Amino acid sequence: MKQLLCLIIFGRCGEISFDNPDQNAKCVCMLGDARVRGQTGVLAERRGSYPFIDFRLLNNTTLSGEIGTKKKVKRLLSFQRYFHASRLLRGIVPQASLYLLDEDYLGQARHMLSKVGMWDFDIFLFDRLTNGNSLVTLLCHLFNVHGLIHHFQLDMVTLHRFLVMVQEDYHSQNPYHNAVHAADVTQAMHCYLREPKLANFLTPLDIMLGLLAAAAHDVDHPGVNQPFLIKTKHHLASLYQNVSVLENHHWRSTIGMLRESRLLAHLPKEVTQDIEQQLGSLILATDINRQNEFLIRLKSHLDNQDLRLEDAQDRHFMLQYSNCLDPCGCSLTKLMQRDASGSKLFSFFVGDLEQKFELDISPLCNQQKDTIPSIQIGFMTYIVEPLFERWAQFTGDTPLSENMLNHLRRNKAKWRSLLHKQHSSNRSSDHSGQVTGSQEQTFNEEETP
Repeated sequence: MKQLLCLIIFGRCGEISFDNPDQNAKCVCMLGDARVRGQTGVLAERRGSYPFIDFRLLNNTTLSGEIGTKKKVKRLLSFQRYFHASRLLRGIVPQASLYLLDEDYLGQARHMLSKVGMWDFDIFLFDRLTNGNSLVTLLCHLFNVHGLIHHFQLDMVTLHRFLVMVQEDYHSQNPYHNAVHAADVTQAMHCYLREPKLANFLTPLDIMLGLLAAAAHDVDHPGVNQPFLIKTKHHLASLYQNVSVLENHHWRSTIGMLRESRLLAHLPKEVTQDIEQQLGSLILATDINRQNEFLIRLKSHLDNQDLRLEDAQDRHFMLQYSNCLDPCGCSLTKLMQRDASGSKLFSFFVGDLEQKFELDISPLCNQQKDTIPSIQIGFMTYIVEPLFERWAQFTGDTPLSENMLNHLRRNKAKWRSLLHKQHSSNRSSDHSGQVTGSQEQTFNEEETP
């Protein structure tokens, strides 16, 4: 039986036949990862559960309202993203990394990993240096640093296969909840796990659960929020009875990939079942509607001084709190550029879709009434800051937690400055020289601490 080795180089295809019946077919894509198949035949494209959303609406401002054809949109993607989007090649699992990049790039990526425990780690630069594989590269490194591969006797090929599945189940068209965001959150989780007050009690299982939950907390995200899914009566909302809809989907999708990859198949069944349940508990903690629950509980523990990290239950709670921190705040305190793009594209895109389907526009999603600075200031003040301040109280105001808060405060000051500039611009553009009542009221509400 002959198998084929297919070399695909920018649309040019040739083949070599060989006689070894045990040899798997291989597909090598130049300027991308080496993709190795586990079986003969083209694997079907992974089916996401997200609603059909025309992400080309996001390019309306840059393309002067021209939607363009599917071919035109693909031209805007990098080769790596085009490769991921290909129906023919998607789902092919890599066995080993073969980055056909300049050695200087790989050297810079390795140098960055030596500083992975710093809060100001630039995940966007790291993603470019790894050719769009920041999540896979980062997790392989962290699993090795924490000794998880040896402790759990993980097969490196299987681990890499699972991580690629996770990375590719994030949608590159998604403006915010994509694989780079997942890598950003995972790097932040690594920082939390290194806090001495927590790190001294963590077991290898705790660390692995924390990293996996951070990496997969938004997997297969549809690019819209839970209210939109509920209002449009999406099947996911019905499936999870309108409760933590997205978080439940992220968890179940992750479990499906764990089982499909057989990463933990060598462990006893009761151990894998416990891992799956704990993983679900951590991912469900990212539901922003549960923030007050974790804040109140941690405050009670700190006031009563009854937090016993020797107990698995209390350690798990702190991992839940860490996961609650990650999606809400890590990016907001790191890079202002990301905050602007993420807030503008995610919030306003949801509002545009709601308007298109004649639905009530969600709060902070209306481009006619809301501004990016006002959204960011409100989000930092009411969502992120309380979480980070309570975390700093738990850690004892360590340098890392202080650095987190300082980044937050500097970014918040920048957004306030931008908000004042916009307010001044609105004043000068008003022919009467006065701010309208609605503008003044909105501005005062936005400035409320």
